[in-house]
Amino acid sequence: MARPQYERRAGLALGMDENKALKVVDALRGRGVNAHLAREGVYKIGVRVVLGDGREAVWDTDDTPGLEAQVMRDGILVGYVPQIPGSEDYDFGQVVAAIAGTDYDQPIATRSTAAPRPAAPLAPEGGVFRRFLGGFRER
Repeated sequence: MARPQYERRAGLALGMDENKALKVVDALRGRGVNAHLAREGVYKIGVRVVLGDGREAVWDTDDTPGLEAQVMRDGILVGYVPQIPGSEDYDFGQVVAAIAGTDYDQPIATRSTAAPRPAAPLAPEGGVFRRFLGGFRER
């Protein structure tokens, strides 16, 4: 059985489909990662991870098939996550694990060697009005 398009080409799906990006955000927030939907322009949707020291990592808003991110502080590029080799074939769980397991301490971020510490889950974005604000597109 063939996998859906978003599972085969995770970066492409994150950059193009708001619903799938929202599911990644929800999964990250369930792991305690402070993630949000990133709207970087018209039809440029991705995942924004707030790092807590004034920086944000913006994942996959460029419509490329691989998974990569820019690390920004006050709108200025201060680091990046190079494209993860093989990430164009990641399934949903691997995309979530890759984003959650990234070490952002260096200007060129890398995958963390140790598993991320468990954290308390965060509430889903949007609260009770989420479906209203999204125009009932969510499934």
